[in-house]
Amino acid sequence: MSKSLKRVKAALEAAGLTPDIFEAGEARTAAQAADAAGCHVDQIAKSIIFRGETSGEAILFLTAGGNQVCADKASAVAGEALGKADAALIRSQTGFAIGGVSPVGHLSPIRAFLDPRLLDFDVIWAAAGTPRHIFPLNPTLLKGLTGAQAADFTL
Repeated sequence: MSKSLKRVKAALEAAGLTPDIFEAGEARTAAQAADAAGCHVDQIAKSIIFRGETSGEAILFLTAGGNQVCADKASAVAGEALGKADAALIRSQTGFAIGGVSPVGHLSPIRAFLDPRLLDFDVIWAAAGTPRHIFPLNPTLLKGLTGAQAADFTL
């Protein structure tokens, strides 16, 4: 088990949850992850990371699988202009590689925002620290675990 996967599992256990981590194969897209999980594409919680242009910090946007982040709306929600987060920033702040960024188990605290579309479901699926692993979770619990603020930031 990778260090990243162990960190996600430990974060879920620390929150009093029993992790149900699922091997999804090489699910590089939300549609592929949804096929593996047998769910609607919008039940996939994509972890999209931007770099705050003022703060220089990574900012997490948890987005329903079928939605896209609107840069202007996301900047307004974050309170600063946003730029592309490079692999080094993502790895240093979250501890995850691009393609496997989990919403939980980050190395450092991260500001997070949640697409309200995810709250329409009883269960959503998120990356478990690798591009091949996902886990199911109630979206209300995800909101609490991440401290994410629900906000309109999608197209």
